[in-house]
Amino acid sequence: MNRRLVDALLWQFGAIAFACAIFGLWALITHLGMVKQIFLPRPDDVFVTLWHQLTQGNLLELTAATLKRMLYGWVIASFFGVLIGALVGMSPSARAWITPTLELLRPLPASTLLPNGIALYGLDPNMLLAIIAFGAIWPVLLATVQGFATIEPRLLEVSNILGFGRLSFAWKFGLPSAMPDVLDGMRLSLTACLIITVIGEIVTAQDGLGTTIILAARSYRSVDLFAGVVLLGVVGLLNNLLLTWLRHWLLPWKRS
Repeated sequence: MNRRLVDALLWQFGAIAFACAIFGLWALITHLGMVKQIFLPRPDDVFVTLWHQLTQGNLLELTAATLKRMLYGWVIASFFGVLIGALVGMSPSARAWITPTLELLRPLPASTLLPNGIALYGLDPNMLLAIIAFGAIWPVLLATVQGFATIEPRLLEVSNILGFGRLSFAWKFGLPSAMPDVLDGMRLSLTACLIITVIGEIVTAQDGLGTTIILAARSYRSVDLFAGVVLLGVVGLLNNLLLTWLRHWLLPWKRS
């Protein structure tokens, strides 16, 4: 067993131990009665409720609805983020024309656009999907711009010698070279999609984990509230692990 593998296992063990310590502290606080259970339920009650709602309730269906919106928004954000990012990263003219507009739109929080979207289009599911994609496009777009802007100049010389056009160069040389940055941006974008999806469900009252959590909070059902929050954390963790694995599988030479 080499040193690098040992260090990786130690880091994983440390991460698991830290998470267990957080749950242990939570259990200790509730056991000692330092916080009323109406505000902070016991962790065993939360996990029992979570399992019951997943297996016998409708929490699994609500989670599927949230994941569906999140994935649709992520696919849209990734597609347009890579497309616009490649254009801006490769073309100085496009960078000069498009960058001011992008810098104007980028600071806008997606959640602040929800009231405008509701006023214009009502509680249309496609409106929420557009808001999710808008809020999640920036990590992909900016990472793609960075990836295409830092392409090795000799690759352009090789493509010119071989007679490739700009589109062929972007597809056969640019995208593979920028792929590490693109995948990192897509991983961050998926996290943003989950956050914006939950906020959008809360604001628009569409079926999903966001609505379940806010209804539990308003009725002081702390066990259901924490069950939903824990489930969101698990979904976020699985998303990150899946995208990290995908990056390692697609780019084995970039493993760290």
